[in-house]
Amino acid sequence: MSNILEVKDLCVNYGGIKAVKNISFQVPKGEIVTLIGANGAGKSSTLRSIVGLVKPASGSVKLNGEEIAGKTPEHIVNKGITLVPEGRRVFADLTVLENLKVGAYMRKDKLDDDINWCYDLFPRLKERSWQLAGTLSGGEQQMLAIARALMSRPEIIMMDEPSLGLAPIVVQGVFDIIHEINRQGKTILLVEQNANMALKAAHHGYVMETGTISLSGTGKELSENESVKAAYLGKSRKK
Repeated sequence: MSNILEVKDLCVNYGGIKAVKNISFQVPKGEIVTLIGANGAGKSSTLRSIVGLVKPASGSVKLNGEEIAGKTPEHIVNKGITLVPEGRRVFADLTVLENLKVGAYMRKDKLDDDINWCYDLFPRLKERSWQLAGTLSGGEQQMLAIARALMSRPEIIMMDEPSLGLAPIVVQGVFDIIHEINRQGKTILLVEQNANMALKAAHHGYVMETGTISLSGTGKELSENESVKAAYLGKSRKK
């Protein structure tokens, strides 16, 4: 299977702080790949550098073989990557429909089919089409953030902590949607502190610690790894 995204020797610095240190990983086309790790491990910095919000200090990021490291966010979105940011960040004073249209701001074609697709994925958003986004529940805002990202027709959608601050029943709904989006052909790069849910969803995973990748494997392999169990899944090592 071909890799849609290839990250090699990526470094991200904030002043004198090295947030990401020479990491390399791949995202095969059509798969769900997850980055797990503790707060401050460098997961969000990795996503932000891939999408152009932070310029890498060094390293390579290739989308379908084309180098995109250091390019502008607009250029990168146009090439087929979009990010659902941590904290959702919907436009509170715009309606649900207006938020969806903002997600397609670089497109010049008709949006009706994609809006209807998003409403099929998220029926609750259709019910609240004319409601201000700021009045939605946390789960509904997360749905809207994902739908807004899909409006750019990305080849790969990156999600930063989609379950953060949500009730367990809502978290399950969000992961159901992640599975459905993937089933419909979208490649997903997922950063998630809920390691149990992330590894169950992912085809492949990488464990990040203090800016480096310490482990990698299939979602199943990592979920059965004793050190991963102890550190991230709340399970003790076998004696």
